[in-house]
Amino acid sequence: MSPLTAKKVAVGSSNPAKIAAVRSAMARLAPEAAIIAIDVPSSVRAQPWGERETRRGAIERARAAIAAADAELGIGLEGGVIDDGAGLELVSWVAVVDRDGRVGLASGLRFMLPTVTAEKLRDGGELGDVMDELFNTTQSKKATGAVGLLTDGFVTRSDAFADLVAMACARFLFRELYS
Repeated sequence: MSPLTAKKVAVGSSNPAKIAAVRSAMARLAPEAAIIAIDVPSSVRAQPWGERETRRGAIERARAAIAAADAELGIGLEGGVIDDGAGLELVSWVAVVDRDGRVGLASGLRFMLPTVTAEKLRDGGELGDVMDELFNTTQSKKATGAVGLLTDGFVTRSDAFADLVAMACARFLFRELYS
C-alpha cells in the first residue's frame, strides 16, 4: 500500500498535459485518490521568468487548488524561462501542498531553448504560442509542450512533469525524514 493516503488530490490547472502528469504519478503513489482538476490562478505572469517566479507560480497553484477542492493534497505545475546570459532555458517546477501547509518541491525539465524564441519571449510572448508559431501547430502547451516538439516526441510535457510530481511527493512519502 502506498504511503500516500490521500483520497482527493487537486491539480491547479485545466491543462490536459499537466493533469495527465499528475494522474500518471498518482496512479502509483496514491492509486485510490480521485484527481480533481481546477483552473486556478498562479499569481505570476502568463510566462514566468526565472526560478523564483516559476516556483512561486507552482506553489500558488497548489495552494489555490487544495483550498478550492477541499482536498488532502494540492498540486501546482508551472513552466518558466530563465535567461542566464548564455541563452534562454526552459525550467519547470512542481509544488505539492497538504492541509497542514507543508510544501514539497521539485524542479527539472531544464534545457536550452532555440535562439529564435528569445526575442519573442523577451517581447512578452508566451512559450507555448511561440512554439506553436515555430512548428505550425496549435495548443502545444496542452499536449507535448516545447519539450515534446524540440525532442521530436521523445519526451513529452506530461512525461517530464510526472517525474517532478513524484519527486515533489517525497516529503509526503517519507514524512519522518522531512520533520
